[in-house]
Formats: sequence, structure tokens, C-alpha cells
Amino acid sequence: MRGARHPAGTRRQGPTRGMALLPTVLALLCAGSLYWAVVCRLAAVNEPWDAPAYWHAWYPLSIALAAGAGLLVRKRGWMAGVAITASQLPVMLVNSEIGPLLAVGVLFLCVLAVPAAAASWLAGIVRFR
Repeated sequence: MRGARHPAGTRRQGPTRGMALLPTVLALLCAGSLYWAVVCRLAAVNEPWDAPAYWHAWYPLSIALAAGAGLLVRKRGWMAGVAITASQLPVMLVNSEIGPLLAVGVLFLCVLAVPAAAASWLAGIVRFR
């Protein structure tokens, strides 16, 4: 119930209510980096979006993972999608050299993060209600 009083004036604690933002973001970035590193390894590519199955398997699966993380993060669910999508960048930096297309890659990741952020935000909203 909204607005209900709890014993001794405390508020009900959800799974991430008491969590600090930084550890949550770091955990999401680590999980996302692990996911994208596995994608690169399985597809034998340096950058996740170079994988042949990126658009029909790996990226949609990352959106599903972001939605699942959004269920856990709840109110800040949108950041799960951004973190999981953005975690492709460290994987690319480890696997490839920094070149002149890095800025284009970052911009591309920003665009790719929008559907993932929307999915994780909606999942967080559903879980929050």
C-alpha cells in the first residue's frame, strides 16, 4: 500500500532500495562486459556488433537481459539497459586498438542503448507496481 506507515517510521525495503548507486552500476557493467566478452569469444570477433548473429540473437538477448536486470533494479531500471549496452565499449577497447572510429562507436552505442533502456525501464515499472 502506498503511504502506509511501517513500524518505527521505517520504510519497506525492496531488493535494491538500500543499495548504493555505484555498486549497482558497477555490477551491471561487469555482468554486461562478461556477456559481450563471451559473445566476442563465441563469434571469434573483436567487436560484438561484428558477430554474424548480433542483430538477430546477441543484441535481442542483451535487451532481454537488460529487462531482467530492470526487474531487480526497479525504479532505476532504465540504467540496466544503458549499462549492459554500454559495456560493449570496454570489451571493444580490450580486443581492438583505439582508432578514429571510436567516437562513432560511442555514438552508435548510445543509439543501441535506447531500446535496452526502454525495456529495462518498463520491466522496472512493472516490478515496482
